[in-house]
Order: sequence, then C-alpha cells, then structure tokens
Amino acid sequence: MALEVMARTAAPIPLDVAFRVEPGELLALVGHSGSGKTTLLRTIAGLWRPEVARVTVDGTTWLDTAARVCLPTHRRRVGIVFQNYALFPHMTAAQNVMAAMDSADRTEAVRILDLVNLDGLADRKPAQLSGGQQQRVAVARALARRPEALLLDEPFSAVDRATREKLYGEIIALRAHLAMPVVLVTHDVNEAQLLADRMVVIEKGRAVRAGTTAEVMADPDALRAMGIREVAAMLPAIIAEHGADGLTRLDAPTGPLFLPGVEGAPGTRIRVRIMAHEVILSRVRPKGLSAQNILAGTVAQIVPGKGPAVTVRIAMGEHEILARITRRAADQMALQPGDIVHAILKSMTVARDHVARDPDAARVAE
Repeated sequence: MALEVMARTAAPIPLDVAFRVEPGELLALVGHSGSGKTTLLRTIAGLWRPEVARVTVDGTTWLDTAARVCLPTHRRRVGIVFQNYALFPHMTAAQNVMAAMDSADRTEAVRILDLVNLDGLADRKPAQLSGGQQQRVAVARALARRPEALLLDEPFSAVDRATREKLYGEIIALRAHLAMPVVLVTHDVNEAQLLADRMVVIEKGRAVRAGTTAEVMADPDALRAMGIREVAAMLPAIIAEHGADGLTRLDAPTGPLFLPGVEGAPGTRIRVRIMAHEVILSRVRPKGLSAQNILAGTVAQIVPGKGPAVTVRIAMGEHEILARITRRAADQMALQPGDIVHAILKSMTVARDHVARDPDAARVAE
C-alpha cells in the first residue's frame, strides 16, 4: 500500500517534488513556511490540483493530470489531521469520530478513542477537552476512515511544549498499529528526527534532500535549508537506570550517556537527539571536567559550510554524532578523516523534548 507522489506547478508557489512512502513508514516533509509542504499534502488529499501531478496508493490512481484522472476527496481513503484539528464543536468526541465513518458505529468509535488514550472521554465536546485531547480526537477521527494514507499537517503546533512531548510518545506508540503510509508536515526538525523514518527537505518548492536522518544531516545543502542550528544526530539508546541524583544512565552504542530525568522503565528503547553545536571536541580524553559525557570516536568526514564553521561527522561503531565547530578550531586541531577524537557533551544540554521512545521498539513491542 505504498504512496507515490509527484507534483509540478508554477503557482501558487513553484513546486517540483516527487517521493514515495512505504506501508507503515512515516515520512516527514520538512521546510520553512511557504516552502510547499502543505500544498503537497493538499495535493494528496484532493484539496488542490497542480498543473502536472500523479498520486497513487497501492497501485490505485487518485490523481493523474496526464490521464485526466482526479478522484474527489470523499472518494480518496485518506485520513487528515489538520493544524487546528477542525473538530465539530457541537459534537462529542465519539460523534466527531463517527462522522468520519462509512457507517456510524459508536462501539468502534469508542474503541478508536481508547486506542489514542481517550478512554472515558467519548461523551465530552471539544470545549471540555484540553488541546492535547482535542488532537487525539482528530487523530482518532482520521483513523476512523480506515485510511490508505494518513496525513498530519503540523499536528503539534497548537499545543504547549509539555503536551507536545507527551503526544510524541503517543504517536510513536500508535504507529505500532498503523500499516498505511504516514506523511508528516512540519517545520520542526526535532519533531521530524524523533518521529520519522525518512525525511524530505523542501526549499522553495523543490526537494533539497531525501533520505534517512543521517543522510539528510550529512548534506550541507539540506542543513542550510533547515537552518544550521538544527544540525543534530540521532542515537538509539536503552534506559539503564535512574540515579538518586536525578540523572538517568543510558546504554548507547557510543558508551554510557547521562541525561537528566529521562522518562521510562529500565530496558525501554529510546532515541536521543544531540545538537551538533553542543558538542565539543578534544584530541585527548580530558580530565577534571564537569561534563558527564565523553565519547570516543573516529572522524569520518569534515563538511565545510559557507561561513566560518564546519560540521565534523564522528563515527562510533555503526552510528555517528555530529559536532559543529569553527574552521579555525578544526585547523588548529589539524583534524583529518581517520583521527581519533573525544566528543564532550554536558548532560544538561539535551532538552527533554529531544528524547523519545524508539518507533521501531514500539512496533516490536506490539
């Protein structure tokens, strides 16, 4: 049930993008406002028709401008979660979900609400729900269509940071139940890295780079399109223990990591986003530092930027972290691919919303 999308148009913005999303895969479309992300989502949903486009799901054509095929939105089995949720204010949560069904079934609506952790709230109206709960109702309503593709348009932008952190975990857990392609539109690179299997970076209507997180983060053009300060690496880790001092020890491929208060029981598999500008490099293993995390690795590549900085890719087994340092520092250290270096990371520099449950682990657990 793969989703294949190709769209080219000159207005309302120039657009020339093509991508494929596999069943059960979450693809993030990442870019600044006005880059064309939502226009692509509207094309898939049937809410917009570019000059030249083709959209197919599992071999079924939803849109083909060359063949003059364009199924209306109501004939496309697509679930959409909008930025503002677009719930019916006069309906209860269950009624909102039933409104999306081919045949209204309250029992099934309640089951889907339970799936998104809204058990016991089926009879509340949107005004009686928090922002996070409204978002869950919107997801439940999208799933009630039994969609062949699920589209998420900036679904977390209307909630506060604490709620957003919880929703990340719930979306990751929910993915264990999803077999359809999922497309997430976001301007938040952290969100994309934590939730997505692959990313497509879009700038001015064109795909700058498509690939895994590691591939995208190694591409200078993609980094410039997203914003240099967004450069980061994702590391898988397992929660080992929670210390009495408030730090959590993680077992990572790079060695032990100590971070403040990571939620989860020992044994939980997570992903940690480490910002490149927070990493300091040393030729020798330093002593007497307050930093708790000193990780040894090998310089894999030094990627120059247009300004005074370079991005150093540091291999640590099958994984890597990134360090963004000045060109002057790289020259003073005489860094070359193959050199052994030590990456230094303060525990407090990793934000709480840069840690999330591993989506692959969630699928396996189910």
